[in-house]
Amino acid sequence: MSLTLRTISRDEHLAYIRSLPSASHMQVPAWGDVKAEWRSESLGWFDASQRLVGAALVLYRQLPKLKRYLAYLPEGPVINWYAPNLEEWLRPMLAHLKRQGAFSVKMGPPVVIRRWNAAAIKAGIQNPEVKRLRDVEATTLEPKAFEVADQLRRMGWQQGEDGGAGFGDVQPRYVFQIPLRDRSLDEVHKGFNQLWRRNIKKADKAGVQVVSGGFDDLPAWQHLYEVTAERDKFRPRPLMYFERMWRVLNEEEPGRMRLYFALHEGEPVAAATMLIVGGHVWYSYGASANHKREVRPSNAMQWRMLQDAHQMGAHVYDLRGIGDSLEDTDHLFGLIQFKVGTGGEAAEYLGEWDFPLNKLLHKALDIYMSRR
Repeated sequence: MSLTLRTISRDEHLAYIRSLPSASHMQVPAWGDVKAEWRSESLGWFDASQRLVGAALVLYRQLPKLKRYLAYLPEGPVINWYAPNLEEWLRPMLAHLKRQGAFSVKMGPPVVIRRWNAAAIKAGIQNPEVKRLRDVEATTLEPKAFEVADQLRRMGWQQGEDGGAGFGDVQPRYVFQIPLRDRSLDEVHKGFNQLWRRNIKKADKAGVQVVSGGFDDLPAWQHLYEVTAERDKFRPRPLMYFERMWRVLNEEEPGRMRLYFALHEGEPVAAATMLIVGGHVWYSYGASANHKREVRPSNAMQWRMLQDAHQMGAHVYDLRGIGDSLEDTDHLFGLIQFKVGTGGEAAEYLGEWDFPLNKLLHKALDIYMSRR
């Protein structure tokens, strides 16, 4: 296949994304507007008959005082990753990014390498000799993904020393997903463990209501989110970030971002954002109050979001990142324990890969990031 690469318009980029069954929400043109502190560019790959066959959203972050950039393709590019001529796809991309002033390229191939079903993970949690997800035999392996990794290494792409385990990458390498394709809602519900089913019933008996919100409800979301940030000791994003996210994503595709609240006696006690691209639905951000946890608002809210995703015809409901530790002493263990109760599956992506175009500047960035 003879491929050419050039900058494309937002309209061309969006039309290509719409033609696919799904793509990452971080690879739609509007994601560049969400990340306002980065410069963005849409790239397109064309075959010999000038048909658009791949696309990428590139985010450029400038180095202080230098006209040199880190080029980042979050969960992209959106290309045929299993093509035998992968180098013919990536070589022109690197040449283009170098011309744009990039000193280093970071990308996240949307390629799943392993999957573990809920039963396998539960068995791993119960086995005292098992420390990490990787210690558990995968339910499914994707041999082609290993070939992709081998090709990338031969081309000079690099991964961090930890191989991107857990939250080592910018985007999580391990995620938890609930398959919806060819499954009834009843089958999805039956896949929940006993505790999840009991908590959904408990929330219903307590009178928890789950409602959709809009742009004007984002301050109520922000309040719960900041409560969560203080409790879980992370730095929250500002309200203006979510307002911009809502505005630009929904202007590009109405309904791409949704907002949910779980109410108890009229009070919002849990909230979540949802993102939709094609048949892929993400639980994006979640928040909850410090009180009324006993009425299980988060379980009720997730069940409603799952029902809505199923009604939309989604083929997967993505609960996003998990850590890879199966030890109950790990601070991220509660995350995998909560998500595994849905009866879904853990998926391991290839992780993020770097290509140093200027080795000196790339090394300097590495040192800076390790000290942060």
